[in-house]
Amino acid sequence: MNLSAELFSAGWHWFALVLSAAVGWLVWRTAPWKRLGSGTQSNLLLGFAVGLMLMWSLKAGVKPGLNLHLMGAMAATLALGPQLAIVTLGLALTGIAFNGAIEWQAWPINFLLMVVVPVVLAHRIHRLIERFLPAHFFVFVFVAGFFGAALTVMLQGLVASGVMVMAGAYEAAFLASDYLPYFLLLGFSEGWISGGVITLMVVYRPEWVAAFDDRRYLAGK
Repeated sequence: MNLSAELFSAGWHWFALVLSAAVGWLVWRTAPWKRLGSGTQSNLLLGFAVGLMLMWSLKAGVKPGLNLHLMGAMAATLALGPQLAIVTLGLALTGIAFNGAIEWQAWPINFLLMVVVPVVLAHRIHRLIERFLPAHFFVFVFVAGFFGAALTVMLQGLVASGVMVMAGAYEAAFLASDYLPYFLLLGFSEGWISGGVITLMVVYRPEWVAAFDDRRYLAGK
């Protein structure tokens, strides 16, 4: 959503910077970096980063900081895992900062709300689907890839709106009436695109999708 720096006070920016540094340290310590040793996985990560950077550059705006664009968090999380998804979304965010879509001062708070929050949401939704629904190919593709992606975007909109209300950037009533309803439409688009990408990958290149296990979703089905 490309939040503007002027929406938040200096205290918010410093808090976001410290929290972003902590997340970066945690990702650095826990990410499966060895998987990037193969050219395929590293190319996939960079390909996602470039694709997301282009997607995030195409946006519609309501008011300053209230831009709408596709996220790609669920597709990246299913394909790369949560830590590497944070890396690739972080690279995309850095790319749009270089082209001037956001101010560098606002990078940390956008990193938290546009990268960390949706990836964490996507990962938790996927875990809940694995726990409570049957291990079936179509459950993975349609429930996680399609509906999970849509739900991730809508929940991310709620979280970001709550942060803006707490920061005093906008009134809750305004966001509820003139901003949040658009996330229903955005979620529909996100679901179709994310689900389509994941479907193509698990059909033609299942080894590219970290969350997809042939033994779990195909063996004996």
